[in-house]
Amino acid sequence: MSPAGDLRKEIVCLLPRLRRFALVLTRSPDLADELVQAGLVRALGRLDQRSPDAPLDRWLFCILKHVWLSSQRSSIIRRADALEDHHDALARDGVRDMEARIALSKVWAAFARLTCGQQRALLLVCVEGYSYADAAECLGIPIGTLMSRLFRARVALMAMANAPTHDVPDDAPN
Repeated sequence: MSPAGDLRKEIVCLLPRLRRFALVLTRSPDLADELVQAGLVRALGRLDQRSPDAPLDRWLFCILKHVWLSSQRSSIIRRADALEDHHDALARDGVRDMEARIALSKVWAAFARLTCGQQRALLLVCVEGYSYADAAECLGIPIGTLMSRLFRARVALMAMANAPTHDVPDDAPN
């Protein structure tokens, strides 16, 4: 296979990961798709600037982050659709699926209450499996800042998970 074919195959394999990162940045499935597209257009236009030693995924994540920040600085309209509204297309009927939906909505709600910096740090380290050093480099922050954001995010998520829920008791009047 040609080098261009290899690169194309690598990029196609990275698309789900790029889209997840874009979803965290944009908080909108439509804007996430646009961001991935814009990031890939920029990356393909600058292939000659990529270091041969640089991992493709890290390079593309950094480009997505920079495209997003540039769009925010340019005051491009940002739409904030709720991510939890879009997961129900894959759900099936049944008690287990309903419990999973409830759990997912609680996780999304807790994740949404984190700061953007905490969300990005969690995504890169906990979901994408980046090392602390690689995630810090990708986000353009010191490793200590990344570790602090991860710690605070984990503490906040634990507190939200252990917080009492305000469910209506089964024997409450309607």
